Formats: sequence, C-alpha cells, structure tokens
Amino acid sequence: MMTKSAFVQTTLPGPVASQLLERRENVVPKAVTCGLPTFAAEASGARVTDVDGNTFIDFAGAIGTINVGHCHPRVKEALHDQVDKYIHTGFNVMMYEPYIELAEKLAALAPGTHQKKVLLQNSGAEAVENAVKIARKYTGRQAVVTFQNAFHGRTLMTMSMTSKVKPYKFGFGPFAPEVYKAPFPYAYRRPEQMNEAEYSEFMIQQFSDFLLKEVAPETIAAIVMEPVQGEGGFIVPDKNFVQAVKRTCEEHGILFVADEIQTGFGRTGSYFASEHFDVVPDLITVSKSLGAGTPISGVIGRGEVMDAADPGELGGTYSGSPLGCRAALAVLDVIEDEGLNQRAVRIGEKVRERFTYLAKEFSFIGDVRGLGAMNAIEIVSDRDNKTPDKDLAKAILTEAQQRGLLLLGAGVYSNVIRFLMPLVITDDELEEGLFIVEESIRKVANELRKGVL
Repeated sequence: MMTKSAFVQTTLPGPVASQLLERRENVVPKAVTCGLPTFAAEASGARVTDVDGNTFIDFAGAIGTINVGHCHPRVKEALHDQVDKYIHTGFNVMMYEPYIELAEKLAALAPGTHQKKVLLQNSGAEAVENAVKIARKYTGRQAVVTFQNAFHGRTLMTMSMTSKVKPYKFGFGPFAPEVYKAPFPYAYRRPEQMNEAEYSEFMIQQFSDFLLKEVAPETIAAIVMEPVQGEGGFIVPDKNFVQAVKRTCEEHGILFVADEIQTGFGRTGSYFASEHFDVVPDLITVSKSLGAGTPISGVIGRGEVMDAADPGELGGTYSGSPLGCRAALAVLDVIEDEGLNQRAVRIGEKVRERFTYLAKEFSFIGDVRGLGAMNAIEIVSDRDNKTPDKDLAKAILTEAQQRGLLLLGAGVYSNVIRFLMPLVITDDELEEGLFIVEESIRKVANELRKGVL
C-alpha cells in the first residue's frame, strides 16, 4: 500500500525542529513532556504538518480534544466572528449570551429529564475540582470516592483522586484528605477461573466490601467515575457494575459524578458515555473535545445540586470565556449535522475488527477493547500470564511515529496503545493509519524475533 496522507521526509526531529528543541531546553521545564520530537506548523481535519514539512495522520486527537478535527471551518468561523465582536469581559463583570446559549444546549443534551444547570470553566481538572466543591456543599459531607486506575487531573485535588503514581503524583504530596480509591473492573485482568458474568458479580461484591472496610457511605459526598477509564488504559467497565454503583449512590444520598472529559461529545458514539450504561449522573464534568482546542470545560448537574453553592463561591476570571463558548457551540452543531456519533460507531467497529484479526497473529497483543471510537490494544510479553510490556508498546509507538502517525500510550503499566482519531477522519486516512500501525507491529515483531529488542 502506498501512503497518501502521511509523509515523513526527514528523520525526527528534522533540522527546524532540532533548533526549536534547543530553544525549548532553555525555557520550558523538563516536566512538560512530548513523545514526538517535533513541532506543529499547521493542521486540518485528521492531518498535522510539522515545521519541517512532515505530514502526520492524527490518531492521538490532541489527547481526545478534537473529535471534530483540527481547524474545522465552522469552529474557525465562530471564533473569527466572536473576535470581531469582543474577546472577553469576564462573566462576573459583564455577562454574555454565548455562556447562556452553551449552558442551555449542554443541559438539553445531558441525560435525564430533570432540570439541569451548568457551570462553565476552563480545563478538565477545574471541572472536577468544582464538581467536588458542589457535591460537598450540597451534601454537607467530605469524603470523595474514585476508582483504581482513574485519572482526573494534575491539580492537588485531582492528583489525589488519580491512581497512577508516576508521572502524576510522585513527590507532590501530601495530598488532599478524605479521598478513597475503590476497586474497578478490569475484565482483561480478571482471575482465570472466572467468566465475565462471575467477574461482574465479584467486582460488585468487592465494591460493597470497600464501603464496609474503607469509608462509611453516610460520609461520602460523591463517587466520581470515568464511564470509560482514559489514562488508565481505556478500560470499559461492566454495565452491571456501573449500575450497582449508581444504586449505592441513590440508597445513601451520594452524588454520582460522571467524569466525561475524555469520553464526551461523540467519542463513544453518544454525546455522553454514561448513556451506554443507562445511568443518569447527578453531575457530569466535560471538557476536551467540547472546545475543539479552545479552553472550555463545565459541570452539568441537577438544578438543586448546582444551586447549593452561594453567590461568589463558583467562577473564575476566564471561566466560560466567549471564545470557548462560541467554539463549543460550533462543535455541538458539527456533531449533530455531520452525524459524528454514528461515525464514531463505524470507526470503532473497523478499529476493533482490524486489531482482533492482528491479535490472532501476534501474541503480544493481549487485549483489544473499546467503546465507539475510544479503543486500545494492550501489549504483553506473555499472553498466558498477561505480563505488561511497556518497552514493546513504546517501540510500536515510536515506529508508527517515524512512519507518520501520531499515536499515544496509556495505562497504569504504560503498555496500552490508544486510538483517538478525529471523528471526521476520512475512510482513506483511517485505513492508512491502521496500515501504519499494522506495519509498525510487524516490524517490531520481526526485530523481537531477531533479538534486536
């Protein structure tokens, strides 16, 4: 197959990127990392061109922020129109209609027929922080429960809610008190003797035991769950487990918070991944693809819950900026008008079919999983023991990048390769990107057989 979109004409980094890397070294902290040693020059749809003229197909989606693609014409038009009018007034100083219009649309789209209200912020971590504030204010309780393998952000509170120590938490403590980690179903790593139904019942019981041993339900303000765990490795929980957690919340007056920051706005084939599990969250946090690259986030919640905070207790200087609101409104229109929820389902089916087939040939592909267009493969050195192999995963990622594909890893063990291509990707671009991954896997497998790796 001859590539048509991806074209890498230099080694990475190229000469211009190498100069920029030297400048970066002097002024950017080493903690701010990037797996690809080059710099963007322009992007459109599912393609990104770097400063040396190399063109990449994007299977990373700026970590899930561009479901509608890079520089969608309708998003650009909305931003240009807003810049011509005003850029910012501060919603706490002088309000503006785009904030209200976006809140109305999000409230209408979110699951449930109850009244909903919407707080707009800038980033995903801010949204989660504010969801916790609101939950504590409404319930008068302090404890917050999250789950093993979870990721919720890099602020102090959201780090406290996150599971992976390195690189997210190491050396940054002490962390926020009254945060507890509950067990989360990881079907691929279930005990060998259990089938999926037995494992589901086992994990529900584990969750019940957790509430007996670790934290009393009557002290819990919120249980915060990613409907599909993102940084944790694209782990899709069992529907019965999610519903059991929701029932527990209802029985004990706990708020069920769905962190939809990476799963939202078409990624899983619905506006919200919660819809797949037939649960109605009390609060939903959103960001990433809502803004198509502009800083915007939000908390969508039951009206009475959202009104628990008193005047002045929520907000921020740039929260719900006019530019972010206008971009988000355009995004929602694009998802609807271009049928991107349906497109995500078709993309996901093709991705999982391709890697399920490859897994029959390559034993180091331990698992193929996903929901809609949120998919991953887990790389192991021993399929029987399911031993995580992060080095092999990294080798595949690096090879794919050298061939012109933007691709990301994930997982607590750093052995998962995830796929977050824009939902506007063309069939040809999707096929080419999958071919690059396949060829990268074949090359790495060949090197493995030769003992090079």
